[in-house]
Amino acid sequence: MTNETVGILITFIVYLVFMLSIGLVFYKKTNNLSDYVLGGRRLNSWVTALSSQASDMSGWLLMGLPGLAYLKGMEALWISIGLAVGTYLNWKIVAKRLRKYTQISGDSITLSVFFENRFRDNTKLLRTISALFILIFFLIYTASQLVAGGKLFSTVFNIPYIHALTIGAVVIILYTFLGGFMAVCWTDFFQGAIMFFAILVVPITCAILIGGYSETIYSLKAINKELLNPFTIVDGKLIPFISVVSAMAWGLGYFGQPHILSRFMAISSSKQIKKARMIAMIWVVISLGAAVIIGMVGRVYLPQTLKGTASETVFMLMVNETFPALIAGILLAAILAAIMSTADSQLLVTASAITEDFYKSLIRKNAGEKELVWVSRFTVILVSIVAFILALNPNSSVLELVAYAWAGFGAAFGPTIIFSLFWKRMTKYGALGGMIVGGITVLVWKQLQGGIFELYEIVPGFIFSCLAIILISLFDKEPSKEIVEEFEKVKVSEV
Repeated sequence: MTNETVGILITFIVYLVFMLSIGLVFYKKTNNLSDYVLGGRRLNSWVTALSSQASDMSGWLLMGLPGLAYLKGMEALWISIGLAVGTYLNWKIVAKRLRKYTQISGDSITLSVFFENRFRDNTKLLRTISALFILIFFLIYTASQLVAGGKLFSTVFNIPYIHALTIGAVVIILYTFLGGFMAVCWTDFFQGAIMFFAILVVPITCAILIGGYSETIYSLKAINKELLNPFTIVDGKLIPFISVVSAMAWGLGYFGQPHILSRFMAISSSKQIKKARMIAMIWVVISLGAAVIIGMVGRVYLPQTLKGTASETVFMLMVNETFPALIAGILLAAILAAIMSTADSQLLVTASAITEDFYKSLIRKNAGEKELVWVSRFTVILVSIVAFILALNPNSSVLELVAYAWAGFGAAFGPTIIFSLFWKRMTKYGALGGMIVGGITVLVWKQLQGGIFELYEIVPGFIFSCLAIILISLFDKEPSKEIVEEFEKVKVSEV
């Protein structure tokens, strides 16, 4: 092992010890299930903003998106635009209303519980079906983060992928197991800051070493001028309309991501939403733009040509070839931060869904708070093991795995969340139909190829889910007076 590698390893160890120490601090403060899965609704605006965006962006921000930009240039900008618009609309439309409604409606601490309380569902169908989709799509999502972690450790330390995958999984499991939601949010806060620092420093430094902005642009044109044109693909043809729609449609996914929505539910007051939104938007716009720039600068900066999923290592290779060990360790820790900040959130939401919606609801209705916390902790381990198995293929694409899970949540939960917050005529069976139609559409559409099926599966999933909610609700009997009165109460309340 070289001196440079040893230096990076030491930096990683210090970073991981710091993350685990946060987990230990909150381990002692976790007394009940609400503390473990929602932090007792005590987040401030800064932690809410940075933790939501850090858990949102995941390892794909420093791997998947730069890799796409490396291969396709400015075409990758369309995804960034879609995500930026989706982020803003989610904070503007959903955040405040969801914070109010989840507390008023039986102090709901998970989305599944909210759906049950919102529609007074005594059959447990809404809770069970929503928990099932959370389990399915978060297994895929968590697997994508473990793949990113495996690629990180394998590339940096030149160790076999399976060993690298194991290291990343163990670290994530440990502090999620220990501290729960508050540990996850505070680590995400610090990790969001590290990600922001790294995503700016690397492309700026490498562009300067190339010879500055003008020289970088000139070199990109020499490689392929189409890399700089957001309206064409690399062979000079216009980007197909279906590709632009698919890229922009990433923004639809925000309305249904449980690990992001849980941050809205956990902020201490809905009055802090506006400040949190401003912080989040500054972070996300700059980060998405910088991620695209990393891929394009890397196309010029790196001496080797990266193909296929190898393009997702562009950020790591740029860091390794440019910075001394200590700084490289800090910058590479940003990838680990991106991975951990999303995987821990996903594990926590999945654990809370299984604990609340299967164990407590169907198996042990009288389970005590301490028992439920420990069930959640051991669920984190079990879900991680399954995700680990799914991540064993080293040729898996982080971007493709994230896209699949993102579409699943966006279609299954997005329309259901929006309509449940803003349409008082929506019924229990409308919500159930919307979830099932949206989720199954994504699962089926993904397996089909060619023609219209090249359209990103979130688009048909979202549309069909909306139609199902509207049609089923209108044909169903009207909601009860109690449900309507609660809906009206949310409109005028301040939490």
